[in-house]
Amino acid sequence: MRTCKHCIHKNIIFATTFMTDIKALNQQAVDLLQQLIAIPSFSREEGRTADLIEHFLQERGIETHRKLNNIWAWNQHFDASKPTILLNSHHDTVKPNSGYTRDPFDAKIEDGKLYGLGSNDAGGCLASLIAVFLYFYEKENLKYNFCLATTAEEEISGVNGLELIIPELGELDFGIVGEPTLMQLAIAEKGLMVLDCVAHGKAGHAAREEGENAIYNALPAIEWFRTYRFPQESEVFGPVKMSVTIINAGSQHNVVPASCTFTVDVRVTDAYRNEEVLEIIRQHVSCDVTPRSIRLKPSKIDKNHPIVQAGIALGRTTYGSPTTSDQSLLDIPSLKVGPGDSARSHTADEFVYVDEIREGIELYIKMLERIV
Repeated sequence: MRTCKHCIHKNIIFATTFMTDIKALNQQAVDLLQQLIAIPSFSREEGRTADLIEHFLQERGIETHRKLNNIWAWNQHFDASKPTILLNSHHDTVKPNSGYTRDPFDAKIEDGKLYGLGSNDAGGCLASLIAVFLYFYEKENLKYNFCLATTAEEEISGVNGLELIIPELGELDFGIVGEPTLMQLAIAEKGLMVLDCVAHGKAGHAAREEGENAIYNALPAIEWFRTYRFPQESEVFGPVKMSVTIINAGSQHNVVPASCTFTVDVRVTDAYRNEEVLEIIRQHVSCDVTPRSIRLKPSKIDKNHPIVQAGIALGRTTYGSPTTSDQSLLDIPSLKVGPGDSARSHTADEFVYVDEIREGIELYIKMLERIV
């Protein structure tokens, strides 16, 4: 079978144009990330980085929408009859820890590393996804629309971040959530519930046979949390994990305590909804159980979903993420994937490799081009 010289020529032109686009997009992403790092954007204090992102998109002729410190936009040829892909990452950061030896807001590039607070979590992902949105923004005849959402308060699971604007984004088919995963595919994420529990007793003098010790009443519940195994287990994560992490009771040595409070950290897998786990717990323990929140849901996307299969075809591997992200706020299938390494998040002298950003943009685009 002879190869068409015209086809070879066309393929070379396409590949050359693609790499030229990637190079230009990578430079824009790196420049934007350096500007973002230079602006403190602690959770609930992201106004100035929101301004920068808004201006960056508007400079390129993109109509933006804003609610508090959240910015979002749709592709130019949005078609309401087509499904929509959400591209989401966050621009808030934690505060720098005491181990920093560099200025956390000085976004220098040294030995291929772009340093600075939030560079890895999740600035590299955010800048890459913005570049990907730019790549697809003007394209016509796509099978999907694109919605870019750059959001606030992710680091504190705040209510004024992604959760606030989800009703504004319209119907979404699935999402890509940008978090540092070394561009591997996190197809599931554990949910989180923190439970405040109270075992009751009756106060009395420790020297006499009076009172009912709340600590002793708490022990069966604490032991149940330690040993109980939920019937359903996740194919990705295995069992739901529960850990008693704080216990508090008593005020002085000679008084039998009337109450014992303890805190339980519950990591819910994709085998259950948070509400189901809470109901099972309340059926088995006799103490009061109050969740601080049930908002942070476990999430998953089918391994056979087209976007996952596109990543696998490009040599990416799938895994389950034990850490929570804004993925927990979505009620749609979502894939967590992005440049950078989760092990660098919140560390002193945080950095992301410039090549990771380029690779992230390229892989995001190649994955999406297989389905759009």
